[in-house]
Amino acid sequence: MNSVQIRSAERALSVGTWLIVCGAMLYSILTVTPLMSAHTPAKWGWTAPILPLVVDAAVVIVVRLDSVLARLGGHGGRWPIMLRWMTGTMTLALNTADSALKKDLVGVAIHSVAPLLLIVTAETGLAYRRAITAAVTALEAQQRAEREAAQQTASERAEAARREAREEREHAANLAREQREHEARLAAEATEREERRRREEREERAAREAAEREAREHAEREREQQRADRERREREGAERRERERAEQAERERREHAEREELAERERAALLALGPAKEKFPEDRARRLVKAAFESGLPVRAAAELCGWSVGWVSTRYAEYRDPDTGGAELAIASR
Repeated sequence: MNSVQIRSAERALSVGTWLIVCGAMLYSILTVTPLMSAHTPAKWGWTAPILPLVVDAAVVIVVRLDSVLARLGGHGGRWPIMLRWMTGTMTLALNTADSALKKDLVGVAIHSVAPLLLIVTAETGLAYRRAITAAVTALEAQQRAEREAAQQTASERAEAARREAREEREHAANLAREQREHEARLAAEATEREERRRREEREERAAREAAEREAREHAEREREQQRADRERREREGAERRERERAEQAERERREHAEREELAERERAALLALGPAKEKFPEDRARRLVKAAFESGLPVRAAAELCGWSVGWVSTRYAEYRDPDTGGAELAIASR
């Protein structure tokens, strides 16, 4: 029997065992639940399925762990045996209790079928698995011995082949050594010629690089000189422009001072005229009002000097204070 057949037998045993376990669990729950309901207070009637579920869960644990231990070739000791028979006995007692209380022997026989089948199946499945494990162990030992024998034979053949290959390699190595020595002489001569050629190329390249480096240094010195000249010219141009800007600013300052002095004399001349005997022309009145505004005279004093109304002078003062709103205030004053 090969490993495929053994796995197929184990699979059939496992499937059959679990079918019997599941069927027995379902039958036990349906059988024991009415018994538990009859012996449980009414308000706790919903707990009736719990006990058969607990007992059947113990059965599942026993069956599952026994199968694992049997497959590994181990033994759990006395406690698994005790748990297996205790759960089987409890399942048998719970399933037949109702019929036994009613003294129904036929019912006791009928309801004992599933628990007894479960107990016997668990024991038989355990024995089958241990037998299969022993058979698998023996088969593996036989296969291992056959493999070791085959490996021994293969090793002897491989050793003989290695000896022949070693002799052939030694012969080929001698030929190759002679060939390498000849090639080494040729390579040494070629290497010497190549080294001589490379040395000449290095010397030529070094001379060329020295000439290029000298040319670069000369060009760099020329660029540095040109850059220094350009910076000097730029610096001189900047200084010249700075002097020109300073002279221009000085001229503008003097012109501004002269304009200010002229405007001051003009304001003084306008303000020195005294109260107007008649209304000045508008252009002259505007100049006089501006001079009065810049001198800080009140609106009424400015009106007396130019001969115009206080409102018109107030409008001019507003224009000088805020040129943006002067036109609007002028329109309002004219209304």
